[in-house]
Amino acid sequence: MRREPDHFGEQELALIYIAKRLKDALRLENVLTDAGLDYLVEPDKYSGGIIFQSERVGAFFYVAPGDEVAAKETLTRSGFKPYALE
Repeated sequence: MRREPDHFGEQELALIYIAKRLKDALRLENVLTDAGLDYLVEPDKYSGGIIFQSERVGAFFYVAPGDEVAAKETLTRSGFKPYALE
C-alpha cells in the first residue's frame, strides 16, 4: 500500500525501482498493493539517454529494508527489473 514518508519514521528506505514512464509507475503501484507491501513513491531526477544525456524525472519506489527482498521478488515475477546499484 502506498504510504507517506512519516509512516516509515527514521528508517533508511531501500530503492527498488525507478519508473521512467507513468504507465509503468501506475502498474507497479498495483503490483505492490496487490502483494500487500508498503511502499513510498516520490518523483526525483535521473540521467537518461545514450547519445544525448539529459536529466529526466521519474517515480522512485522505496520500501522498508525488511521488505526489500520480498518486493524485488514481486517485481521480478511481474516482469519488472528491480533497481540494483552498479
